[in-house]
Amino acid sequence: MGITELLLIAVGLSMDAFAVAICKGLSMRQFNARRAAVIALFFGGFQALMPFLGWILGKQFSQYIAQWDHWIAFALLAFIGGKMIWEAVRGESGGCENGDAPLDLKELLMLAIATSLDALAIGVTFAFLHVAIAPSVTLIGCTTFGISFLGVWIGNRFGIYFQKKAEIAGGVVLILIGAKILLDHLGIL
Repeated sequence: MGITELLLIAVGLSMDAFAVAICKGLSMRQFNARRAAVIALFFGGFQALMPFLGWILGKQFSQYIAQWDHWIAFALLAFIGGKMIWEAVRGESGGCENGDAPLDLKELLMLAIATSLDALAIGVTFAFLHVAIAPSVTLIGCTTFGISFLGVWIGNRFGIYFQKKAEIAGGVVLILIGAKILLDHLGIL
């Protein structure tokens, strides 16, 4: 898997965190870079941790399902992408609360875990595809950090306009990457 695919996966995975970061930005009366950095650190950190944990799990089972790994990768990416699109279209992506609420670290932890569960499945896929895990999780974490920080700022400045579009775009990107992996392994691309 090349850097382009990894970057696209990183961006796709970060869209859930981006949408939640927009909500967090809505809750700030005035943009606070320090709070935005804490939010982005939670999201970026968990988006890096979860694929690593998935990769560890995937390595344990890869020898048993190596002949189907490309189908599994396609199914996981298509499912995750489809779920993101479905939730965005149905309006199930989580509510944004207005007001200047204090930063609740327990809530932030739960949001970071919830938005990074998809990355756990990506980590399993990385194990099947023999992707170098350290640079991959670093890229995913840093990308999510930057996009989440930007999401807080956008949420504070422009409101909820981008939330739904970001989740749909992230879902489409993950589905397309899954299709590319499958077509590569089938020799079509």
